[in-house]
Amino acid sequence: MRKPIIAGNWKMNKTPAEAAALVNELKPLVADAQCDVVVCVPAVDIAAAVDAAAGSNIKVGAQNVHWAKSGAYTGELSADMLVAAGVEYVVIGHSERRQYFGETDRTVNQRVLAAVNAGLKAILCVGEMKEVREAGATDGLVDFQTIMALNGLTAEQVQDVIIAYEPVWAIGTGLTATDEQANETIGVIRKAIARKYGQECADKVRIQYGGSMNPKNVKGLMAQPEIDGGLIGGASLKAADFSLVVNYDK
Repeated sequence: MRKPIIAGNWKMNKTPAEAAALVNELKPLVADAQCDVVVCVPAVDIAAAVDAAAGSNIKVGAQNVHWAKSGAYTGELSADMLVAAGVEYVVIGHSERRQYFGETDRTVNQRVLAAVNAGLKAILCVGEMKEVREAGATDGLVDFQTIMALNGLTAEQVQDVIIAYEPVWAIGTGLTATDEQANETIGVIRKAIARKYGQECADKVRIQYGGSMNPKNVKGLMAQPEIDGGLIGGASLKAADFSLVVNYDK
């Protein structure tokens, strides 16, 4: 019912030339993918990635977006700018933005609204720190983050938002939530959406796992009924590795 989506988050890696080379290497490897394929690239790489991906099944995403249409926000990019540059997706509220750059639930919500209203597909990140999981407070936190981030959207708009559950303790650490842990928490997120927007809406929302999904663990994670894809970090920087994740069903 829900088409899987595998998105690579390149973070702060690759020059424009390197970005074009990686996309060109990736294209034949994922041409027959049965899922949506996205690469979320640094802002300076957007033009090169869009050009390289033209005519293929690879879509390009940005890693952040500002909530204002224009103004005195040095260093920021508006949703309209991203759309004009050929971007279709945008990562919002990644744990690194929350942890290092002062992102809050309020600003995440503002960015989601701006992105959706401009026609972008938001990849909304939610997830807990290690101490939150150890305290048994994961469910309450991801429920709260999800509802806060989607505030102001209609059920119809929410259906097109992609949510990435990223246990912060599993990002870049080599640790991974068990298949069952990931599935359970993603189920909590879906229940939160159902409570606010109805079960029909919740059943349509695609929810990814974003905690160090890689070629070794992708099959087990994707076999879980609640998991609809992955937001891939390190494994997305090598075409061979990323293609193995994308083609997990082969």
